[in-house]
Amino acid sequence: MRTGICAGLALGMAMAGGAASAEAIRVSYQPSLYWALPFHVASEKGWWTEVELEPEFVTFPAGAPQIAAAQAKDWDVGGTGSVPAILGASRFGLKTIGLTNDESRTNAIMTAKADIEAVKADPGVIKSLLVTTNSTADFTARACLEKWGIDPASVEFVNLAQAQIISAVISGNGRFAGVWAPNTYTLQERAEYDYLCSGADADAIVPGALVVREDFASQNPEAVQKFLAVYLKSIRWIKANPEEAREMLVDFYSEGGVEISDAGAKAEFELRPTFTLDEQLALMAREGGASEVDGWMTRIGEFMTSVGTIPQAPEAEGYIDPSYLQGVKENTALAEFVDAD
Repeated sequence: MRTGICAGLALGMAMAGGAASAEAIRVSYQPSLYWALPFHVASEKGWWTEVELEPEFVTFPAGAPQIAAAQAKDWDVGGTGSVPAILGASRFGLKTIGLTNDESRTNAIMTAKADIEAVKADPGVIKSLLVTTNSTADFTARACLEKWGIDPASVEFVNLAQAQIISAVISGNGRFAGVWAPNTYTLQERAEYDYLCSGADADAIVPGALVVREDFASQNPEAVQKFLAVYLKSIRWIKANPEEAREMLVDFYSEGGVEISDAGAKAEFELRPTFTLDEQLALMAREGGASEVDGWMTRIGEFMTSVGTIPQAPEAEGYIDPSYLQGVKENTALAEFVDAD
């Protein structure tokens, strides 16, 4: 592909010490989240410089304001949750170009450890749930209720931010909570709560998404490929160096104002699978019809439609675009960069 050849030449010049100048790219994410660690690792290791990118990091407290900022062109590429990725596709043409991780086991309904078995025996006791609505925790909670044969409409969903949920539970004002990591670990450690049902338990896959503004991607395809290559190189390094990566995670979370225990940091790595370049391409492949990622995101889109977040979910093939990952694979210089030790 022509863009892959051009990017390969540019990267070759950069690695050989040529005169290519760094290209600015604005990278958006939410701080103190596991899937954002690769951005931090890449900065610490100097990998952005190796591909001649100069990142400017733009952070947001949640997915909704992050997506709103895409319309204003306040950022170019980034990582976000599946719900905001679909919202961005529906409203602003945002493209999903890769995966950050599988969050299915870290989005969950939690309750007191002492009550777990009794509630599992009679889940109909769930009459009220503290949850951040229109979120992956909301999606997971509804999937869990439906698995138990409970109509979500019969349960009161109390809409609170995650920090408010933590405070409410710790003060004894919430029996059931819909949360995502690292808040799950906080409830385990500070409230004696544990997992009642996760997305994985309810067959509700919750992928995180790498996204790009459509106009930026069309004008800067090589920069998008380089961005993906840097992220994938970080993923590969994290898999190969788990102890050092956990130390970096603790520091990264602390910079964002979140203190995580050693047990919590270990759980992040154990519960949230990440994907290599080949794994991502396989999950996004459409040779036999819709890809696995298409199916995951379509189900989440249906949830968003059912709760009124969007009037109609976009077609997965219209916004999930694996061509930039394929460009990394076909670009010899970028592929070697991803795999180099």
